[in-house]
Amino acid sequence: MTKAKLGSIGLSLLVLTLLVVWMATGNIREARDDAPEAPPEQAQAAPSVQVDILRDRPYQPGLMLQGQLEPWRTVSIGARIAGTVDELMVEQGDRVSEGDVLLRLSEDGRGTAVEQWQSRIRKLEADLSAAQSLRTRDLTSESEVLTLQSELSAARAELSRARLAMDNLTPRAPFDGTVNRRDVDLGDLVQVGSPLLELVRIDRLKATGQIPQQSVSNVQEGQKVTIRTLDGEPLDGEVSFVASAADRETRSFAVEVTVENPERKRVAGGSATLRIELPEVRAMFISPAYLSLGDDGRPGVRHVGDNNEVVFTTVKLLNVTTDGAWVTGLPEEIRLITRGAGFVSIGQQVRPVNRDSDRG
Repeated sequence: MTKAKLGSIGLSLLVLTLLVVWMATGNIREARDDAPEAPPEQAQAAPSVQVDILRDRPYQPGLMLQGQLEPWRTVSIGARIAGTVDELMVEQGDRVSEGDVLLRLSEDGRGTAVEQWQSRIRKLEADLSAAQSLRTRDLTSESEVLTLQSELSAARAELSRARLAMDNLTPRAPFDGTVNRRDVDLGDLVQVGSPLLELVRIDRLKATGQIPQQSVSNVQEGQKVTIRTLDGEPLDGEVSFVASAADRETRSFAVEVTVENPERKRVAGGSATLRIELPEVRAMFISPAYLSLGDDGRPGVRHVGDNNEVVFTTVKLLNVTTDGAWVTGLPEEIRLITRGAGFVSIGQQVRPVNRDSDRG
């Protein structure tokens, strides 16, 4: 083979080698320039929150009031006539029945006045009968008959006053009750209007209180009431009166409750707590720790909705104690967030974990 031919073959091999190197280099550069974007990061996992499943149940709400217990009836018996206390039939604390004589005042000649007017009436009746008989025969004038009739009517009125004065000497009990106070002793001189005795009825009591104007629409006559005195004694009652207009100063409505007290407990005149039973509702019992305030300042709870999003629902507080709160306004069943509520926002998707399964 000639040198010229060998040189041509070597040149061809060199060109081919350079071409392969160039193509390889170009492909690598193209691969670097056209490299695909890195795959997006996986979406961040939803945060988990601990939940407790709660269901509503029947609840008997009540309206709590501070009130006063009073005797069902109280009367101060005063003297209707002047006189001296001659006899006392009762002592303080005695029970009396309607119509019982309580004491006796001095007669001071009032019995004689009754007898005099009785005699006067008998004479006038006889004179009038005779005058009427004579009048039929036209032996007396019509004027004389009319005069006798007038005198007879006046005498009868005086007799009624004399008898009333005698009745007033012996005051009587106007109802069944207990002598709560005696203001006189034997020999005391009393004038018209002087206090003699105070009589109370305590086998039935009257509890009074004031209902706030925002709650008065929930109270009606006939509703049951539980009354507790300061020493914890329970009594049962029933609403008997609700004022139609509010007090101008307090803007509250007066309420009266009839309270049976067959054992005659000595609670009249003391303060008491009244719980008026309101209509039964469906409610949930929730720990106060899970209550929070919404943007409008009203209380509510955070729970997980149907789509596993955080929901805030405003509630109405029925009763709040240190143990928990009865509330309304929630669905029949909720998944209450018991842990993690402070780390999630309203509307955020979460992964609810049941508290019982979490403990397991």
